[in-house]
Amino acid sequence: MRKNSIKNTRINGEVLRELSNIIRGEIKDPRINPLTSVVAVEVAPDLKTCKAYISVLGDEASQADTIKGLKSAEGFIRTKLAKNINLRNTPEIKFVLDQSIEYGVNMSKMIDEVNRKDKKADDEE
Repeated sequence: MRKNSIKNTRINGEVLRELSNIIRGEIKDPRINPLTSVVAVEVAPDLKTCKAYISVLGDEASQADTIKGLKSAEGFIRTKLAKNINLRNTPEIKFVLDQSIEYGVNMSKMIDEVNRKDKKADDEE
């Protein structure tokens, strides 16, 4: 199975949806930030491993705690994933912190700040 095959794309989407449902509704770990979202999922073609890109809205301590909480709940998550998705193998999940949303928000703030300075300079002239 090629990496970008239709089957692999469908499996990625299904795992993404189920993983976000499990994290949002079934994990009761207080370390996990309530504003945690699954941005993307990459399941290996052999269905043995999976990278889950997690975005956490909060400070760095909250992000680190959320990743620790998810790693400690990995067995529970795999069990729930196996019950909800009928796959030959349930992939071993590796959680990766994705800061692209936070990066985008910071860039947007910088752009707005530059636009305000330009407008202020134009008004003064």
